[in-house]
Amino acid sequence: MNHLAPSNVPLYDDGDEQRTIWNRCRERGQPVLAVRDAERGYIVRYDLQHLQRRLDAATVQSLRDRVRSQRSYPTGTDPISESEGVGGEAGPVSGELHARTERAARDLASHISGFILDQ
Repeated sequence: MNHLAPSNVPLYDDGDEQRTIWNRCRERGQPVLAVRDAERGYIVRYDLQHLQRRLDAATVQSLRDRVRSQRSYPTGTDPISESEGVGGEAGPVSGELHARTERAARDLASHISGFILDQ
């Protein structure tokens, strides 16, 4: 699997649901890519730690560039700032990227799935 459709991105809103998703991915030997329903919007989360893998520096930069290409910059933000430009943290082992709506979060997760799921 090297791409995830928006409708197939798991959604969770509590710790029990999160653990279920993480355990399922661990058992299948797959990276985690899911959306969390947060208090103020949605968060796309990815995690490779249980696989003892990491994205190399070039892949992380490409991931950040891809996320930035999908975002508009609201007035008053710094497009050079990593957290504002990417809308969260995108690291080599895990990341959290923010979105305003569930649809936007699922679309974003689908958009980056090739980086996360490519083993």
